[in-house]
Amino acid sequence: MIRRTLLSTFAALMLATPSLANEPLRIGVEGAYPPFSFKEADGTLAGFDIDIAKAVCAQMERDCEMVEQEWDGMIPALKAKKFDAIVASMSITEERKRQIDFSAKYYQTPARLVAKKDAGFEGTDAGLTGKRIGVQRGATHQCYAEKMFPGAEIVLYGTQEEVFRDLALGRIDAQLSDSLIAQESFLSKPEGADYGFLGGDHLDVDCYGEGVGIAVRKGDDALRDALSAAITAIRDDGTYAKINDAYFPFDIYGGRPAGN
Repeated sequence: MIRRTLLSTFAALMLATPSLANEPLRIGVEGAYPPFSFKEADGTLAGFDIDIAKAVCAQMERDCEMVEQEWDGMIPALKAKKFDAIVASMSITEERKRQIDFSAKYYQTPARLVAKKDAGFEGTDAGLTGKRIGVQRGATHQCYAEKMFPGAEIVLYGTQEEVFRDLALGRIDAQLSDSLIAQESFLSKPEGADYGFLGGDHLDVDCYGEGVGIAVRKGDDALRDALSAAITAIRDDGTYAKINDAYFPFDIYGGRPAGN
């Protein structure tokens, strides 16, 4: 019933606002958060987020234009109308909802710490007191690390790739990120061979929100609702599953909060 309602809403929006079907949809993407977004050797954007953005645009019968943007400038650029929506693993949090709006979620995964396998400390406030924890600047992990590990030194980076680099170089003692990102982009690589997850999942609705959604400007209700309906449609017709299976061995749609 809910899905039928959403699809009906989507159809009605397309009929009521024909300009939605005619104008290119500009999507803000990061391109530095593998396997969700990254660049191929030839500079082509790729990744789960990129494929989801293309699938949603195809479902809405709109042309897509990917606009690269550094992470910490995403929301200001959206509000300045540099692009119309953000598909960049952005978690739906109360703080962000005060500035922008979100579609329904399109995935949810937990956050975890990573450190040397023989680190000699636990992934707790006491264990990390005096340690250096790397996180991406402006991500939800910064919120969580500052809240839960007040005795640690929180080291901020422009990209997640820089976090992993400095962890491998020994410049930080641990890092906090999405568990899938850590597994796919670091722990499964040669440079991550001596590292592992430290402790279990980290969950906090205040910092990590309600899952990952597509961000739009406040007041863009028609676009928000059309995006939500498109997400439901690609879940129902199998498109989402094909994209998911190209990157992950299990369905990342459900589960617990994480993201950026």
